[in-house]
Order: sequence, then C-alpha cells, then structure tokens
Amino acid sequence: MTTEGTAVLVRNPNGGDRKKGVKARNIALRRGYDVRDSTARGETVTLAEEAAREGASVIAACGGDGTLNEVVRGVDAADALDRVRLGVIPTGTGNDFADNVGIRSVAHAFEVLESGEERRLDLGAADGRPFVNSCVGGLTAEASARTTPEMKRRLGPVAYVLSTLSEVRDFDGLRLDIRAGPRTDPIWSGEAVMLLIGNGRRFPSERGRRANVEDGLLNVVVIQRAPSFDYLATGAADVLFRRDSGYVNRVKVPRLHLRHDGEPVQFSLDGEMIRRAELDVRCRPKAMRFSVGAGYEPTPDG
Repeated sequence: MTTEGTAVLVRNPNGGDRKKGVKARNIALRRGYDVRDSTARGETVTLAEEAAREGASVIAACGGDGTLNEVVRGVDAADALDRVRLGVIPTGTGNDFADNVGIRSVAHAFEVLESGEERRLDLGAADGRPFVNSCVGGLTAEASARTTPEMKRRLGPVAYVLSTLSEVRDFDGLRLDIRAGPRTDPIWSGEAVMLLIGNGRRFPSERGRRANVEDGLLNVVVIQRAPSFDYLATGAADVLFRRDSGYVNRVKVPRLHLRHDGEPVQFSLDGEMIRRAELDVRCRPKAMRFSVGAGYEPTPDG
C-alpha cells in the first residue's frame, strides 16, 4: 500500500474520549484522510512509522499526549521528521501539547492541519527516546504508572491527582545528582519528590504561561523534599509550587545528565514509563514540522 503525498490519521480507538475519537474519524474520512486504527498496545508507533515510510506528507495523532508521543516516535524511527508535517487531534485525557500549540477542539484541529501555520518545534530525548511534552520522575511518575485507563476515562485529569495523593505517604523520594552534562559540575543535588523536565508542557505555578517549544532548551523543575510539609493539606500544592517557594528549583539547559543514588526509578515520557538509575536528556532543536493554530505563541513571555 502506498500513501505518498497523502494525509494519514493514526488513532487509538480505545483511548481517551471515545466519542471525540469517533467524531475525529468521521471528519477525517470525509476529508479524504487515510485513517489507521491501532488494535494492540504500542501499535500506534508501528502505524506511524509505516505511513512515514510509505511517503505520507501529513501524519496526525488522534489522542492525547501519549498517542502524540507514539506517532512522533514512529515518524522519527522512519527518519522522516524533516519531511512529514505533524499534527494532533485532541481526544485524550491530557491534551497539554495540543493546547500549547493553539488547538481548541477536534474540528479546529482539522482546520489547522489544512490551512494553519507550520512551525519547527523542539523535541526532547531521554536516552535517545523522544518525548514531545515532558520527562517526569518521582512522585508524579510513580502515580502516573498506577493511573489505570478506566480511572482516566471515568475521572479525566482528576485521576492523576488522586493517584498522586495516594502515593505520598509511601514515596521514599529521589536522591539526585543533576548536571548539564556527564562531565560538568552539578547544577543541583539532593533529595527531591519530583523532577519535571519539560519541552512543551506547562508546569505547576505557571498555569497562565505557555511553554517555549522553539528555544532549544529544556525547562527543568526540581521539587525538593520537604519533611515537615503536609502534602495532603488543602491548598498544599499551591503553596509548594508557587514561584517564590523555597522548595522549587528551576533551570533551563539544552542537555542534562542525572543520576539516582539507589535502585533505578521510573520516569514518564509523555506517559510512557521507563526505569533508569542514570538518564541523559537533551533537546533536539526544531526537530519537528508541526501544524499550529492562530493562538500559538512562539515566544511566550518569561
């Protein structure tokens, strides 16, 4: 089968908001897209890679941040990021990246794909594995691994909050050494509850600001462990994550190398879980050709 010069929609029919997923499929078929549905876990990567190797000019991910991650990985595996224009149809539980690039709805996403602007956006990589939105370690990653698809369908984003709170009391923390490169001096070391390495996501305390996905830098946020802090208290998160909190450490770097003093721990790459004791993370500047909406701001304030 050949798809040369055509637009392909890669969809996980069992993920996210299924009604929105069906709507996206119907719109895509009416507009002449080649719709490819995954039938097994991880098949989305294969479908995207096949479409790229067959010559598709546009490949859109139908889902949330996890589905977008898989589609980008597939296109990257085909060595086609420079040739294929990417897009996202937001039907997932978490649609942070779609919101960041100015996509408002399923219907709007198709309008953007066909008449919107194209930008060259950065891509993150952890030990060579791409991530579009974020690489997260610590409490959030542990909770994410325990958030079931059923919880996400039933509760939406609240599922992640509930899972995180359920992990607080038993979480031992991360003993981290973080450097801008493996042979440089540490930029941070100590015990943390969360490590958030962002390419395109918003972070706590920055709800009104979009991430800069074109600066060639990773946004690194380390949340220090606070033994006396009541993480379960009402409003605790707002206090912990506010910009003037003494527990929050921020830095922007093109690359970092981190080491955990102990057994390998989980990291979430847009929801894909990996386990490492050491991790090399870097930004791949302007690696993706991406369709963005009119509300996308290339150089957000701050």
